[in-house]
Amino acid sequence: MTEAKTNDDGVPPSLRRFTPKFLVTLLLPDRRTHLLFWPLMIGGLLLDLWTKKAAFDRLEPYEVYCVIDGFLQLVRAENNGAAFGLCAGKSYFLTAISSIAMVAILGVFLFAGNRQKLVNIALGLFAAGVCGNLYDRAFNDGLVRDFIDLYYRSYHWHTFNVADALLCAGVGLLMISTFLIEQPAQKHDQQHK
Repeated sequence: MTEAKTNDDGVPPSLRRFTPKFLVTLLLPDRRTHLLFWPLMIGGLLLDLWTKKAAFDRLEPYEVYCVIDGFLQLVRAENNGAAFGLCAGKSYFLTAISSIAMVAILGVFLFAGNRQKLVNIALGLFAAGVCGNLYDRAFNDGLVRDFIDLYYRSYHWHTFNVADALLCAGVGLLMISTFLIEQPAQKHDQQHK
């Protein structure tokens, strides 16, 4: 018996026949990249939705639940704006921006040909965060559910949720990956001068 040859890039043979090899390898993420991105995105989204539901089921309005005295408490809050209350009351605009951002993230993931693990982790986290808050905007009258309150004495950071934390982590990793990608390219350019 002969076994069918399969490639690790996950490109269907029908697509491979009609697409030049360099385009296939540049455009489509391989199987490992999919196994990194999709679980992060789906797992992050489910974690965000579960924690929001748990917090809002457990907490009454204006109730405070102390987790770490002097540092972390849970409160029930709804935000009709973006980060730090920007664009408050413009839920249709924010829903449209979130939808466009999600399409852009998927486009970059699927078609940018980026094989760097750190970038794909960042995109997965970023996608999870965007989807979590987009879900709230779409199905919670334009309001995003927040419940994490970090504070020190009388200073309180803006209340946030898991989706916001995933967004920040994704953006941070993208920034770090930019520095890591730029350094080898700069060294290579300097060596050729």
